[in-house]
Amino acid sequence: MNHGPKHGCDHVGYLDDDRRDLRLDACRGLALWFIFIDHIPGNTFDWLTLRNYGFSDTSEIFVFVSGYTCMLSYGGALRRQGWPTVVVRSLRRSLEIYAAFVLLVIAYLALVWVTGSALYRDETNTRVFFDNPGIALIHLLALQYTPVNTDILPLFVMLHFCFPLVLWLVIRNATLALGASFLLYIMVQLYSWNLPAWPGREAYFNPLAWQMLFVIGAYSATPGAARLAGISSSPVVVSVAASVVLFSLVVTLSWRIEQLKWLVPDAVVGWIYPIYKTHLAPPRLAHFLALMFVGLRFLSPITHGKLKPWAIAMVRCGENSLSIYCCSVLASFLGFVILKEISGGLAMEAIVSASGIILMIAIASLLTWEAKLDRRGPKPF
Repeated sequence: MNHGPKHGCDHVGYLDDDRRDLRLDACRGLALWFIFIDHIPGNTFDWLTLRNYGFSDTSEIFVFVSGYTCMLSYGGALRRQGWPTVVVRSLRRSLEIYAAFVLLVIAYLALVWVTGSALYRDETNTRVFFDNPGIALIHLLALQYTPVNTDILPLFVMLHFCFPLVLWLVIRNATLALGASFLLYIMVQLYSWNLPAWPGREAYFNPLAWQMLFVIGAYSATPGAARLAGISSSPVVVSVAASVVLFSLVVTLSWRIEQLKWLVPDAVVGWIYPIYKTHLAPPRLAHFLALMFVGLRFLSPITHGKLKPWAIAMVRCGENSLSIYCCSVLASFLGFVILKEISGGLAMEAIVSASGIILMIAIASLLTWEAKLDRRGPKPF
């Protein structure tokens, strides 16, 4: 990640250089596989994913990487073409994500309707739409109604829409921009600021809180990257980060495995719990930052020449993250229906999980092949 400034100045930079560091794409692709598995209720294989071994999960990876890639893409466009291009591209990308969200929900609703089961309407938070389609459609278009597993897309619409402001702040004083973001994050933790959602609740991914990770990602792609690289090389910082990761692992496992509850005193649990995902609770943020510093210290940059087939598959999914995320939401619902209607055994869970990932890889490979015809490259989602 410490090669960000170099790529940010390239004409095509992050998008077309075959020698670029592909850790971001690979991490994003792996996160998409984890998301698909996690989104299938009752899937035993969710024990393979990140959320069972720490306070944060793949959502944090997505938001951080989005901020990083936005800085590389739009920062390079600013140097070459100026602010009008940056604003237009940012608005266009936010509209693309908005359109993807609306189309995803329409497809989601169609699949739920085809099942004809009240169970699936309750599980997916779509009953309210079928009961009140008119008002639900209005709230859907206003990004206030989000069926289960579609919640993160409105967050990305808002983050991309506001990115020109983030870019303006970061290029003038990256440290000040980071401080302002952190101040807003603190105010959310103190006063629970959030945007309204429907029906009768707040946005599941609070953009006023999650912007913190987005800005950290943007900061990591600026000269601040050198500062982060220096910090991550400190033995003290690495030791503290590793301790946070280990502590989070022990606590999380103690919540899920009865025999391990004695490892964590009730006083400690009371101090850190509840760990709200909506407001990106401090333990979640601290855990992700600890993982980031450990990763910076021990994960070497990778390039196309070093890729194994499984790594290529992850990169392909990461390159097409918006499309593959939408596919994963629909695939996870279909997987849930299969496990409910046909068989819920371990063998069937393995077949459903593997089939879904293979389908995602196939679609991503097709999209990457098609994109190379006009050299578009990956999108900053």
